Amino acid sequence: MIRLIIAISTDADRREIDMTQPQTALLLIDFQNDYFPNGKWELENIQSAAENGAKLLAVFREQNRPIVHVRHEFKSDDAPFFLPGSEGAKIHASVAAQGNEAIVLKHSANSFKETSLKEILDTLKVENLIIAGAMSHMCIDAGARAAADLGYNVIIAQDACATRAQEFNGVTVPAEQVHASFMAALAFAYARVENTHVLLSELV
Repeated sequence: MIRLIIAISTDADRREIDMTQPQTALLLIDFQNDYFPNGKWELENIQSAAENGAKLLAVFREQNRPIVHVRHEFKSDDAPFFLPGSEGAKIHASVAAQGNEAIVLKHSANSFKETSLKEILDTLKVENLIIAGAMSHMCIDAGARAAADLGYNVIIAQDACATRAQEFNGVTVPAEQVHASFMAALAFAYARVENTHVLLSELV
């Protein structure tokens, strides 16, 4: 945990991103019903993550800033969750799209792979991306790295992201450690990683 704090602090100091500029967009990834209680693949802390995502969403709407929602559907009906056309694959009501907010459908961990996401962001002249959603170790990680490689300034609202415990080599890795490890890795070279309240204070 100490190493994570150091990595985030150092990286935040290194990346000076002016988020008051209109070129800053909010990217909400996979806040979908199957990740929430009673869903097929419930994540730890998903409700608090969505609450923080909703706070960012409210500010972006109030300031008329770009917002893009991404949701995942597996192509196979045998998938464990996010089945095509299912209720579980819909965006959770707490952070659902409104009005003309863009919704991007993806079929892989990388939100940019074979989707219209880059085209949408480029049309909006987006330079900075604030990312929130799930899962920390999969689609958040893949999307953040892809965005950085494409030249966007990436900011992760880490407490607006969620994941679940993972099994590796016969050991159960708790969700908190999975999340921390991936946030630390992203903070090292790919993104600025912050808490939601810090980002909100910079958006005013």
